[in-house]
Amino acid sequence: MFDTIARVGKGINRKLVLADVLDALQADGMILAGDADELRATQGLREKSGIHPLSIIANQHLDNIKAGKGKLTLEALTVWFADHVSLPYLRIDPLKIDVPTVTQVVPYAYAASHGILPVKVSSQTVTFAVYEPYQTEWMSEMEHVLQKKIERVIVNPEDISRYLIEFYNLSKSVLNAADQNRDRGGLQNLEQLIEMGRSGKLDANDHHVVSIVDWLLQYAFEQRASDIHMEPRRDQGNIRFRIDGVLHNVYELPPPVMAAVTSRLKILGRMDLAEKRRPQDGRVKTRTPDGVEIELRLSTMPTTFGEKLVMRIFDPDVLVKDFKALGFGNKDIVNWHKMIKQPHGIILVTGPTGSGKTTTLYSTLKQLAKPEINVCTVEDPIEMVEPSFNQMQVQANINLTFASGIRTLLRQDPDIVMVGEIRDHETAEMATQAALTGHLVFSTLHTNDAASAITRLLEIGIPSYLLKATLIGVVAQRLVRTLCPHCKEQTTISDDDWQSLVHPWKMAKPEIVYQPAGCLECRMTGYMGRTGLYEMLNLTSQVKALIKSEGEINEIEQQAFRDGMRPLRISGAEKIASGMTTPDEVFKVIPPAISE
Repeated sequence: MFDTIARVGKGINRKLVLADVLDALQADGMILAGDADELRATQGLREKSGIHPLSIIANQHLDNIKAGKGKLTLEALTVWFADHVSLPYLRIDPLKIDVPTVTQVVPYAYAASHGILPVKVSSQTVTFAVYEPYQTEWMSEMEHVLQKKIERVIVNPEDISRYLIEFYNLSKSVLNAADQNRDRGGLQNLEQLIEMGRSGKLDANDHHVVSIVDWLLQYAFEQRASDIHMEPRRDQGNIRFRIDGVLHNVYELPPPVMAAVTSRLKILGRMDLAEKRRPQDGRVKTRTPDGVEIELRLSTMPTTFGEKLVMRIFDPDVLVKDFKALGFGNKDIVNWHKMIKQPHGIILVTGPTGSGKTTTLYSTLKQLAKPEINVCTVEDPIEMVEPSFNQMQVQANINLTFASGIRTLLRQDPDIVMVGEIRDHETAEMATQAALTGHLVFSTLHTNDAASAITRLLEIGIPSYLLKATLIGVVAQRLVRTLCPHCKEQTTISDDDWQSLVHPWKMAKPEIVYQPAGCLECRMTGYMGRTGLYEMLNLTSQVKALIKSEGEINEIEQQAFRDGMRPLRISGAEKIASGMTTPDEVFKVIPPAISE
């Protein structure tokens, strides 16, 4: 190992110097001689700043001459450096670090003074992230103290500096919060539910608790989480993030600390702190370190061991996405524009919870909300606050329901009305009346496919003649994970698998499809982001003729296909053929194929 290290710096037990790195980069043909000489001339001044040599070079934004494209970024330099010192490279993923365990290995002061960060602990070894591979005197000390083998990985210096502070501060906050509440009980299990409103709990405004909440929200934003789950348990409370539709374990908190953090979030969400027996809803607006405003919708639920809290994160950027970015195909865009340009009638978006219905509706309304258009919504709850809409929230405790909300909106001179969800006959009837009186109405239903929405409305009690007069169209949708563009790999799909997907529709099998591989960018999952699958049913005259009080869903569906509707599975097949997703992802979400 040290023969290789000598290529970059001579000797050990000393800090890396800028000149050594520049010499090695020149030898490898990665940097121009002129750029290297310019940096050497200012070496003394730059190194007095205390900035690591790799960061100094990365800050110059130099071209990577050897690669022929791209820049010498800090991450690219770190990968190269790890190879030159024969140590593994690691990009720290906070979700995969057991923070409580690694921060107990060495004190913060010792880790900071040596520029090391423990990242993995096993029964035999402890792995440390380092950026100074020539400083090795600490290794023998650690092996003696820990009685374990020490392994090292190279991590970029800015990540080590950042996570040293964040990991140890988080661990310190959790431990201090737990110590302050150690003798106060606070376990909210089934036998103690009658005591849930009592005082004596850890103060939600304690600075340790505030630090934990700040860390929680910051990490959720950075990791692209759509939901934060805080789940109390008997021994340890679980924190999980939902990322691209999949839940990931993030951290465990002692029950008293979990209760305090939940209380802190309830305060921020302007919820009743003393009420722990009933579900509550709230919302928080916060700002990321980059200055982006993010809205969070909070929901609590009493469970056996305390209050479970789920935070749904809404990114305002989804409101400015065009339909193609949401996953609409070219034909879908034309069809959707045709529907939403109608002066009056009802347009329904259907699908299960979490299928992207709200995003589709908000993106559409945002594009329709011009200064000359009055857009009014009635929602339960208001998902995202949008200044260009007039939004009203359902409040059952004062008899403000969807139906009464629509009745109120109709007296507000609206052009477009959005009803959060049609749940009952009264709401469906009021939505129909709004459409009949010259308004464009958008709403959602929970059905498996587009045709089922028609039969669902008939079951609710809407007469068939009213449906024929008001319904413009129905869109069914699902969300699938998209493949990571940095690491997806080519593969093939068998004839049987392809036919099981597209049958009975005729669609040529693609020569190449893609599968997930996993890389640092996607956290080794192989997926990054999600896209929509869509099924659009237009109410043509032929479809309307089949809408009867005892309408057969299969007849309606078959006629819609003859009129040009493409099912969800064909939308999924197109996404597979274009390299966006995989057959497994599509099969997870699509309903069963219809029979021929």
